[in-house]
Amino acid sequence: MAANNSTGSDTVKVLMKGNEAVGEAAIKAGCICYFAYPITPQTETPEYLAKRMEEENLIFLQAESELAAINMVYGASAAGVRVMTSSSSPGISLKQEGLSYIAGAELPCVIVNVVRGGPGLGNIEASQADYFQSTRGGGHGDYRCITLAPNSVQECYDMTMQAFDLSDYYRVPAIIQNDGIIGQLVEPFEIRPYKPMFEKFPPKDWALTGCAGRKPNVVRTLYLNPPDGLEQLNRKLDKRYKKIHDEVRWSEEFNCDSADLIIVAYGSTSRIAKSAIKRHNQNGKKVGMFRPKTLWPWPDVELVKIAQKNKGSKILVIEMSTGQMLEDVQLSLMDIVPKTDILFYGMGGGWNPTPDLIYEKISEILKK
Repeated sequence: MAANNSTGSDTVKVLMKGNEAVGEAAIKAGCICYFAYPITPQTETPEYLAKRMEEENLIFLQAESELAAINMVYGASAAGVRVMTSSSSPGISLKQEGLSYIAGAELPCVIVNVVRGGPGLGNIEASQADYFQSTRGGGHGDYRCITLAPNSVQECYDMTMQAFDLSDYYRVPAIIQNDGIIGQLVEPFEIRPYKPMFEKFPPKDWALTGCAGRKPNVVRTLYLNPPDGLEQLNRKLDKRYKKIHDEVRWSEEFNCDSADLIIVAYGSTSRIAKSAIKRHNQNGKKVGMFRPKTLWPWPDVELVKIAQKNKGSKILVIEMSTGQMLEDVQLSLMDIVPKTDILFYGMGGGWNPTPDLIYEKISEILKK
């Protein structure tokens, strides 16, 4: 961490990688325990926290495997403390069983995925091909995870603190869905003091903190008999997910009024696309962009409003995959935008678009 000038009495501007900013934000948000296993391109997060958590007298442990790490998260969360893990695509896959257990036990935690190319072991290039895994649950059973998608080092910092708050408030796991570009990106940002998103958090009266003076608590996910509550648990979770959808849909619009073309992109792809958009707008065309900041809940209502304001405009979905977010765009707009007007530009395997490539794609569409 390289400190620059102070921008205020309680704010300092520093130079860091996105992966390091996530670690610092976790400490600021009150993360007591961090359990993880190294994997490129997220290893800077455990490397950074190995030093910082010792300085703060917090608990850092490099687990023997990804499976061990997620089960340590389960245990720490059950004890009522703020806890985080991080990994990259194949490592996150190994954590899916434990993540399903955590969701079934209604435990809060933060999981950071710095996405790399796949499927399989793939490569270490940046990717966005874990979109389905993060937004559809990923493991077995009916569950959801709040999924935040930063596109800058500043948002890596801010969204990590928000993820802890959202997870505690709703009692669900929260995922920071980074990609390898954002995780490795170095840029200045402001370290701000932690300010809770909510005036009051629900009490953790369910936590396993010792039962002296109270009845024992039980944290479980096993329900063998139908009357024993598994159906009721699923109904309760479903109601909670609908509430989250109503209350946590974040997005950003750029130049979306009377646009000839609207690009939908997130993460590093949105930054690359914005460079191409600015070039086109200087040449007399109106190109806008819609950026989802929450991948789940997907900001469908907000996208529909933009499409309704720009009837007749084409939609171009750009992502570093062969088309996963594309499905959410199509589902959101199926009643108001013809499917032929929802176009896609992307590729899997660690493909990174450039401003020039996106500029050429936009030019090709606008000429038709």
